Amino acid sequence: MKKWQFWVGMLIGAIFIYWTFNGLDWKGALDAALHANYWWVIPGVLAYMAGVWFRAWRWHYLLKPVKPISTNQMFPIVTIGYMGNNIFPARAGEVLRAWLLKHKHDIPISASLATIVVERIFDGITMLAFVVFNLNELARLQGDSGYLGSIQQVALYGTLAFGGALLIFILAAMFPQVARRIYHPLIEKLLPKNFGIKVLGIADQFMDGLASLRSPLNVLMVLISSLAVWLAETLKYWFVMLGFNFSVSFFALMLMNGVANLATTIPGPPGNAGTFDAPGIAVLVAYGVPKEIATSYTLVLHIALWIVPTLLGAFFFLREGLSWDKVQEMQKEVE
Repeated sequence: MKKWQFWVGMLIGAIFIYWTFNGLDWKGALDAALHANYWWVIPGVLAYMAGVWFRAWRWHYLLKPVKPISTNQMFPIVTIGYMGNNIFPARAGEVLRAWLLKHKHDIPISASLATIVVERIFDGITMLAFVVFNLNELARLQGDSGYLGSIQQVALYGTLAFGGALLIFILAAMFPQVARRIYHPLIEKLLPKNFGIKVLGIADQFMDGLASLRSPLNVLMVLISSLAVWLAETLKYWFVMLGFNFSVSFFALMLMNGVANLATTIPGPPGNAGTFDAPGIAVLVAYGVPKEIATSYTLVLHIALWIVPTLLGAFFFLREGLSWDKVQEMQKEVE
């Protein structure tokens, strides 16, 4: 609560929430929500949780060179991470699951965080692929489309950023001795001796976490599992849409998924309140969906995305004997 990053995230979330509800016909939005068929949320949630399982499988695959851990053992830790991101500030869920891996499976936090960074890079590349795949459609939709007017430029720069980061990590993983010969002298020259020794240890453990990228087959498998994760999530969008009075193509929902989740990479409040909703609504409005229906649908979608993994993560969190005090201790330990 005392960190400035938290308050910046809350401010950004407030701005996006304002954009979400500015000019909204509240009566029409409430009417759309009241007349929705919520039975379709059930298969949507099942599809989404399948995506969470694919995340656990992907993380198991990324960690295999460090220490083999079964997907069934990874799944509770992944859901605890979801819960942490949804209710704690500053995406504490990411370091929470790295901390849990250390205390349950004796994997260094730096190595775990390396695999989590790789996950995020593959997520970013997959979301950008969803956007790039629909760029022709996006160009047709542009005009009075709010955020979407500059999304082509964002997609270009994002592809360069995520692709460049992945290339650097792959090269570092393939040539670890060369990488160490580069960063060791830099750290030794730039940092005080005692602090530099600690940073070198963390950097070497981080390099160990990149080991899965040494094999082209491993990279391909991680990419395939990333596609499975995001296609499962898009399937959830499609199921929930069936309960509302509008219809767009699956590809339109892929575009919505890509744009909305790229926006959540912006620092924001817990649960991505606002940063997920406003861009997603803008995509649907650009497809001709009335704003009140698009808003009701997106909010229901967001709540369903939030509540199930949060409750399941809370169950596993309590089962591990964790508490908010433990989370604060964990953050201090990681820092």
